[in-house]
Amino acid sequence: MTTKPDPFVSKKELSLTQALLPVGLLMLLLAYNIIYAEGELIGTYSNQILLLVGASIAVGIGFLKKVRWQDILAEIWDNLKSVFSPILILFLVGALAGTWLVSGIIPAMVYYGLQVLSPAVFLPACVVIAAIISIATGSSWTTSATVGIALVGIGTALNIAPGMIAGAVISGAYFGDKMSPLSDTTNLAPAMAGTDLFTHIRYMSITTTPTIIITLIVFTILSSTLDTSGQADVSLLSTTLLETFHITPLLFIVPLTVIALILLKTKPLIALGTGIILAAIFSLIFQNELLKTLGPSKFTVLLNAIVSDTQITTAVPLLTELFSSGGMKGMLWTVYLIICAMVFGGAMEGIGALTKLTSTLLTVASSIFGLFASTVLSCLGLNLITSDQYLSIVIPGKMFKNAYRDKGLAPENLSRTLEDSGTVTSVLIPWNTCGAYQSSVLGVSVSAYFIYAIFNWLSPFTTLLFAALALKIKMLKTHKTVPKASASSS
Repeated sequence: MTTKPDPFVSKKELSLTQALLPVGLLMLLLAYNIIYAEGELIGTYSNQILLLVGASIAVGIGFLKKVRWQDILAEIWDNLKSVFSPILILFLVGALAGTWLVSGIIPAMVYYGLQVLSPAVFLPACVVIAAIISIATGSSWTTSATVGIALVGIGTALNIAPGMIAGAVISGAYFGDKMSPLSDTTNLAPAMAGTDLFTHIRYMSITTTPTIIITLIVFTILSSTLDTSGQADVSLLSTTLLETFHITPLLFIVPLTVIALILLKTKPLIALGTGIILAAIFSLIFQNELLKTLGPSKFTVLLNAIVSDTQITTAVPLLTELFSSGGMKGMLWTVYLIICAMVFGGAMEGIGALTKLTSTLLTVASSIFGLFASTVLSCLGLNLITSDQYLSIVIPGKMFKNAYRDKGLAPENLSRTLEDSGTVTSVLIPWNTCGAYQSSVLGVSVSAYFIYAIFNWLSPFTTLLFAALALKIKMLKTHKTVPKASASSS
């Protein structure tokens, strides 16, 4: 009895054209959808459907190259498993926003913020506040879900463009995320490159410090040019807030508790869950009259705030627009996007397209600068293709680790470049998990905040400038001098 030959044994490596085809077609479709169809080329979930179309193209190429369906499915499943926890966090953030609204926590943040912050210092203050919280918590996501929401509300009340505010918050949040020893990406990058955490943070500060200084200078200049007409309405806004909600400093116990739990390294799901429960209790204590006006029973109102839509109407249209929340339901669009993005990234990994694209970059990295540039391009490309910042750190980290060592470069060069180009740029891509998350939580589209997320898009340029000028490029002990950036190491 003869064994039937396995048609998949003769699987061949993809060509560069084949590896690029799903990416190129997807980028064209997504660009057309976002720019010309206002995100609704095939309805509300156009981006999600287009990501699945890209995944189908990748799978089709894989079948032509005799890649096993089981292998592709395994990669997709691994990707989906990796975002299970972030999806749960996203649902809890939706519930948090709803309960913090009806409990008066977000209105209290807006009320007291209006008394302290003014357009003259608002944008740089946003950067600093977000940076402090993010360093303390190690999470840009937590920063946006707490003080970020409040700052957008305060800034909107001061007549500042939401895109500017979101850009300032994101700039500060990602600076803190990069520099915090509590951050997952800050721990992941040195692990991939082969260096230790604090060496990585010290070396990363070389490029991060000038970038954040430039960011603060730009936002200070922007603040000085703002129209301060919103100042005249502050008294009306404050009065309306006091008439609608019971405002008291005691409401800050809830966000302070959440931040304290995160500082104590409590799991994010537990910290956010605690914030939701406390907010629900505080709403019963402090917003008793408000809850009566929002539904047939207080518990129905709280349940809606957690799960579904909540709208609090005030005498000021601006505040009415601000005080709305979709709860967990409001996060479904983002959750679907994350799932579809992981399917596409998994399909690309499964057929070997990502490996082909990254290895191609390695072939052109014949100089020190070329190696740095290839790393940056690889991180940016993977953020675009896989829609996940972790993969943009892990895959280039694996692929370039030996190349850096072979050129006599210390591993912290790689870890710094991974963060400067992988971690921070993820939020600039609408279909990336980070871009989708920040856009949903802050209520500002990626296109609106893109140009104002100065720290994020400036970081890759800074790291390339240092590489081009051969500044602070640390060599291994066996290499005493740094070769010129343009010189080949061979």
